[in-house]
Amino acid sequence: MFLQLAAPAAILRRMLLIYNMLFWLAFPFVILFYGAKLLRRGKYRKGFAQRFGFLPPEILDRRSGSPRIWVHAVSVGEVTAAAPIIASLRVRLPNAAIFLSTTTDTGQEMALRLVTGANAFFYYPLDISFVVRRVIEQVRPDIFVPVETELWPNLIRRCRKQGLKILMVNGRLSPRSFRNYARTRFFWKSILPALDGIGVITAADAERFRFLGMPPERLQVIGNAKYDSLAAMTSVALQEEISLRLNIAPGDHVLVAGSTHEGEEKIVFDVYSRLLEIYPDYKLIIVPRHTERAQAVLSLAKEAGFPDAIMITELMQGRKRLEERIVIVDVIGELFKVYSLATVVFCGGSLVPRGGQNILEAAAWGKVIFYGPFMDDFREEKVLLEAVGAGIAVRDGIDLAEGILKLLADPASLTSRGEAGRRAVAGNAGAAAHYGEMICEQLGKATSSYGQAR
Repeated sequence: MFLQLAAPAAILRRMLLIYNMLFWLAFPFVILFYGAKLLRRGKYRKGFAQRFGFLPPEILDRRSGSPRIWVHAVSVGEVTAAAPIIASLRVRLPNAAIFLSTTTDTGQEMALRLVTGANAFFYYPLDISFVVRRVIEQVRPDIFVPVETELWPNLIRRCRKQGLKILMVNGRLSPRSFRNYARTRFFWKSILPALDGIGVITAADAERFRFLGMPPERLQVIGNAKYDSLAAMTSVALQEEISLRLNIAPGDHVLVAGSTHEGEEKIVFDVYSRLLEIYPDYKLIIVPRHTERAQAVLSLAKEAGFPDAIMITELMQGRKRLEERIVIVDVIGELFKVYSLATVVFCGGSLVPRGGQNILEAAAWGKVIFYGPFMDDFREEKVLLEAVGAGIAVRDGIDLAEGILKLLADPASLTSRGEAGRRAVAGNAGAAAHYGEMICEQLGKATSSYGQAR
C-alpha cells in the first residue's frame, strides 16, 4: 500500500529518514523544555503515559463496534470543529467505535464536555515510529481523521503501511501557516500524497494544499464545521449559569475582552477607563488567551487604577462580590459562555501580531465584535462578519474606544448588527454533515482492501 503513493518510495523514505534524524537531534531539547513546564505548572502531566503509547484498559475496552474511527483534534478550536462531525458520524454509523484524541489538556477537557458521540478519549502520541505503531495496534482503526492541519509523518507512514485510510477534515492553512509549510515544500510533496483526501474550508485552502503537493483530485471544498458546533452550543441555560456565577444581572452592561495577548490588556484597561467616563455602570470581563498570564493581568489592572479586580476562581471559591468592576477569567473553558454576557466584545490576538482569535464564538451569541488589524488566521470569518456589520476592524486602542462609544450610542444598530452576525453563523452550518459523508465514503472504499490487510 505504501508503495502506491504518488511520490516515489525512495524519495519518501529519504524524507522520512531526514525527518527522524532531525527529530532525534531535537528530542533532548524538547524533553527539557516540556519537562520544565511539567515541573513548574504541571502542564503535560495528564496523559503522560498515553503520549508514549500506553493506553489504559478502560480506553481499550471500548473498541467494540464497527467501523473503528480515530479522530484527532489538537486543542479547543479543533475539538469545536470535531464535535458536530462526530455527531454526524454517530447518526450515520450508530455501531461505530469512535475514538477522539487531543494534544492539549484544554482540548481534552473541552472534548469531555462537548463531544457526546465518541466512545473514548485519549492523548495523542508523540510522532515516534514505535510509539505510533503501538497506538495503532491498540486502537486498530479503520480510518484516521485529523481535524484541520495535523500532519505527522511517522503516523501517516504507519497508517499507510497497515492499509488504513487517512482523511483530513475541516482542513485549513492560514497565510502564516502556509508560509511556514511552503519553506519545506520539498518535504510535504512526498508526504501529502499519502492522504486519501482532504476536505477544506475554502478554495484558498485547497489551492495552498495543492501547491504543497496534494493531488487536486483528492481535494474538496466543504466549509467550516465550527459553524455547526457554535450554532448548536448557544442556550439560555448556558447563559443563565455563567450569569449566576459572575453575578451579572439581566440588563447589566458588560465589555468582554476575549483571548487577549500580552500587550493588549493595557490597551483594554485604557479603553475601559474611557468607557467609564460616559457609562459608569459598565463592567469588564477579561479572558487572557493563556490562563497562566492571569496574575500578570491582575497586576496590570491594579496599575491601571482598578485595585478591586477579581479572579473568577475567587468568585468560585465563595468570595462575596462587592464593588468589583473587573473579573479576570483564570480558568479554561469559560470564554464561550462569557461571551453570552457581553454588551460588546473585543477579540484579542489582533492588536498585536498574533493572527487573531476565533470571532465566531461571540457572533454565535449575537454580539458585535471589535478586533485589530492582525487577523490573518481568520480572514474568512472576518469577511463574513464585516459583510453583515457584526465585525468591526480598528487600528489601535484609540480607534477601539471611539468605535465602541459610537456603537453604544446607537443601541438599535448594536442589536441589529449582532443579530445579523448570529444569522450569518447559523446560515453557514451544514459542513459537518458533508464531512461525515466524506468519511463514510472513504470507509466504503476501504472495506475490501482493509479486510485483506487485516
